[in-house]
Amino acid sequence: MTSEFGRTLRRWRDRLEPSTVGLPSGQRRRAAGLRREELAGIAGISADYLTRLEQGRATAPSAQVVEALARALRVSDAERDLLFGLAGHATPGRDVVPARITRSVQRLLDRLEHTPVAVFDAALTLLVANAPYDALMGDTTSWQGLERNALWRHFVGPGGRVAYSPEGERVFEETVVATLRMTAARYPADRSLRHLVDQLTARSPRFAELWDADLPDPMAEVSKRKTIEHPAVGPVTLDCDTLVVATDDVRIMVYTADPGTPDAERLELAVVLGTQALVE
Repeated sequence: MTSEFGRTLRRWRDRLEPSTVGLPSGQRRRAAGLRREELAGIAGISADYLTRLEQGRATAPSAQVVEALARALRVSDAERDLLFGLAGHATPGRDVVPARITRSVQRLLDRLEHTPVAVFDAALTLLVANAPYDALMGDTTSWQGLERNALWRHFVGPGGRVAYSPEGERVFEETVVATLRMTAARYPADRSLRHLVDQLTARSPRFAELWDADLPDPMAEVSKRKTIEHPAVGPVTLDCDTLVVATDDVRIMVYTADPGTPDAERLELAVVLGTQALVE
């Protein structure tokens, strides 16, 4: 079973054009499609683990890993079902937080290839980020497991580049905790979600305090201004719009600036510098 899973991964990796996922198609490429390290980076797993999966030496990929690989390979719904079956899993049902990026959402992301965009699931775990987003916020391709969750990174991990005032940080924390609590109520059978909440509660007294607090319901904002402390170009203040795809229960976060402003120029420079560094 596992060897067939690995052969399928390799076959589908070979057929995926680099340009399809926003990578340059150079003449020096020996791989027919994506390189192992490229697919691993997009899926958020290590290249060594992907090698072991393809060679049949890794025997039990988790459902989260299978979902990430299916998403990175841009497979059809039928192929996604097949991949889960080959890994020994049932395709996730409606009782778990959806991590599927549909083709319609993917087309939207492709049309925003020059704009910083990231997609999060209902638990605020990063599903995918494009190159401009990584250039602005820092490389996300090495993040694995709980590291990919926005609450984990804020309350337990290294944080991020968004600069908050004390009041802004309070509002942010209350909003994301209330959002996660509503998600947990919608998906009570999701074991990964319960594990996230348990780990946050155990590791962060602030999260534990808010989790048990009487918080206001999170309100969707049409637009929110955020200042990003970029290490190369300095502070950049941008509009951050979050688009909720209700039928898929995913959130698309888009960062933009008013054309012709200093912030627009700094954003453009940050994307150029960051993209060059990621390619190198």
